[in-house]
Amino acid sequence: CHHCLASGAGGKAMAAMAAMAAAGSSGPRAFSAAWAFSTYQPFEPRAWGLSPGWRLTGFSGCKVPQEALLKLLAGLRWPPPGRGLGEVARRAGDAASPALGIGLDACVIPLRHRGLSLVQTTDFFYPLVEDPYMMGRIACANVLSDLYAMGITECDNMLMLLSVSQKMSEEEREKITPLMIKGFRDAAEEGGTAVTGGQTVANPWIIIGGVATVVCQPNDFIMPDGAVVGDVLVLTKPLGTQVAVNAHQWLDNPERWSKVKTVVSRQEVELAYQEAMFNMATLNRTAAGLMHSFNAHAATDITGFGILGHAQSLAKQQRNEVSFVIHNLPILAKMAAVSKATGQSGLLQGTSAETSGGLLICLPRDQAAHFCSEIKSSKYGGVHQAWIVGIVEKGNRTARIIDKPRVIEVPPRGATATVFTLDNSSASSEPPHDMKWQKLFGP
Repeated sequence: CHHCLASGAGGKAMAAMAAMAAAGSSGPRAFSAAWAFSTYQPFEPRAWGLSPGWRLTGFSGCKVPQEALLKLLAGLRWPPPGRGLGEVARRAGDAASPALGIGLDACVIPLRHRGLSLVQTTDFFYPLVEDPYMMGRIACANVLSDLYAMGITECDNMLMLLSVSQKMSEEEREKITPLMIKGFRDAAEEGGTAVTGGQTVANPWIIIGGVATVVCQPNDFIMPDGAVVGDVLVLTKPLGTQVAVNAHQWLDNPERWSKVKTVVSRQEVELAYQEAMFNMATLNRTAAGLMHSFNAHAATDITGFGILGHAQSLAKQQRNEVSFVIHNLPILAKMAAVSKATGQSGLLQGTSAETSGGLLICLPRDQAAHFCSEIKSSKYGGVHQAWIVGIVEKGNRTARIIDKPRVIEVPPRGATATVFTLDNSSASSEPPHDMKWQKLFGP
C-alpha cells in the first residue's frame, strides 16, 4: 500500500480506515440523486460528539488563480522542447497515436505497446461542504470527471491523496477522516474502479483528491480538438456551486448574510446548497458514454476556472479555426441574484469557480437536442440534466459570453425551470433543454 501518515496525524483514524477497507463497503447504497434528495439528512456534528458549531470548511485553504497558475507552469512544457506530439507518438512506436499534454483535463501518452495510450489525471482541493462523506464523494467525482471529459467511461485504478489537518483534535480526525475516505471509495466503486493506494500527510488544512489512470485504445476516448463550425455547445450540470456553498456559509455570518437576505431566503439557500452538493457528487460517466453515441467532437469539464475559463482553454486546443460563443447560463435557482447582491459578477461573466461541474460538449447541430433528451431519460435514472448553451463559429480559437446572456434558473429537483434575460423581461416556463436550435439562436 502506498499510504503513509505523518507522525502524530491520528493513527487511530488510519487504523479505522484500514479496518473499513478490509471489511468492504457496508455504507449507503450506490449514490443516486433520485434517492438522495428524498432520504438525505444533513451532517449533524452533535450526532458525532462534536460541538454544534463544528464546520468541515473551517479547515480550508484556497487554490492558485488561473492566471498565476499558467505563469507557474510556463517552465513545465510537454512535449519537451524540440519534441512535438508527433515525435512522442513515433518514439512510442505508433505515429498514428494521439497525444495530449499540459493544458487540458488529462494527459494522453502513447505507450510503447502499439495502439495503447496511458490517460491520467490528478486533482485535489479543500473542503467546500460540511458533510465529510459527501466531501469524499465530490472529490472522487471531480477527479474522475477529467477522464469523462474525454469520453472515457472506465478507470483502471485510483490513488487517493489525503491531508488531515494538524488543527484537528485526535477525536475529530478519528471521526471525520474515515467518513471522507468512505465517500471517496464509494464514488470510485460507483465509477467501476477501486482505490488501491495513495498518500496521506498532515498539514494545516484538510485536502482530499486523487489520481485516476486508465490504459486505452484509440476508440475508447475522444480527443478534445475536433470542434467544427456549426457545432452546438451543451452543458450537463448547472453553474453556481461556489456561490451556493458561499451563501450557505454566510448563514452563520450576520454581516455577510445581511448583504443577500433581501434577494434570497434561508430556505432557498439551503435548497440551493443541497442541490449543488448532489450535483457535485454525481458522476459525469453517463454523459461520457453518450458523447460516443452522439458523435461529440470535443469536451471539457467545468471546474475551478469557470465556464468561460474552461471554454477558452478548450478553444485553444482546436485543430480548426473556430471560436465558442456562449448564449445561455444555466444557474442554480437564486444564485445569480445572490452573486449580483454581493457586488461580484463572476458568475454572470462565466468566471466563477465550480467544483465537479458538468461537461461542456461540442456536438453536431443535429445531435444536440437528442443528446439532451436522452441523458435525462429514465433509463439513466432521470437525474441528469443538459442544456444547449452556445454555438461554435468560425474564429481564432477563443471563447466568449454574449453581453446579455440568457440566465436559466435551475430550481431544486421536481420544479420547473424558467428562462429569462438578465433584465428579467422575457421570462418563460418552457424547459430550456427541450428548446429547438432555431428557437435559441434563430435560423
